[in-house]
Amino acid sequence: MATFYLVRHAEKEKAIGDVSITSAGRWQARKTACHFSRLPVSLIVTSPLRRAKETAEYIARSAKSGLEVDHRLRERANWGDLPEQSFEEFVEMWERSTRDPDYMPPVGDSAKQAGERLALVLSELAVKYGSGSSIVIVTHGGLITDFLVHAVSEDQLNLWHPSFIEAQSSLIPECSVTTLHYDRNACKIAAFASVGHLKPEDPI
Repeated sequence: MATFYLVRHAEKEKAIGDVSITSAGRWQARKTACHFSRLPVSLIVTSPLRRAKETAEYIARSAKSGLEVDHRLRERANWGDLPEQSFEEFVEMWERSTRDPDYMPPVGDSAKQAGERLALVLSELAVKYGSGSSIVIVTHGGLITDFLVHAVSEDQLNLWHPSFIEAQSSLIPECSVTTLHYDRNACKIAAFASVGHLKPEDPI
């Protein structure tokens, strides 16, 4: 059995395009890095987008682990991918994609395709690194829920949050950690969107 830690990137700048993390996000990333410094980490794999890469770099330095970039870990779509798209138009496109996983937006992937991308990454890593491995995946909140809705039964999802599918867009805070136990292409959620490591009273 392999263990995967799905980490949403730290808080990002509120601007169009491939933005960096904020000062608050850097604090979140340091706290998350401190958390993983206490755990065995076989590998860290990150989305290519800056907010994820910057978060992952903090974790890699603290965990003293290798860091790889996988373009399949990018978000379903990013504001700025479609020229001249307003933020309101982006949100409308995003929400439609969330409601209808098969909907093909004018840019990016459907929610179903995005979930399948992450599923393939996990499957390949589980085969490559084998039983007993612990792998940190730094990615995006939408991709995490796209995967979970694709790969986990609704009954299991609803154990973690009532009406999970309807509420999915609000369930993954920045730098939260969702822990999966993965065996023979089947995954079980061991912890969902945990943020206990972000308590401000804990030292960094």
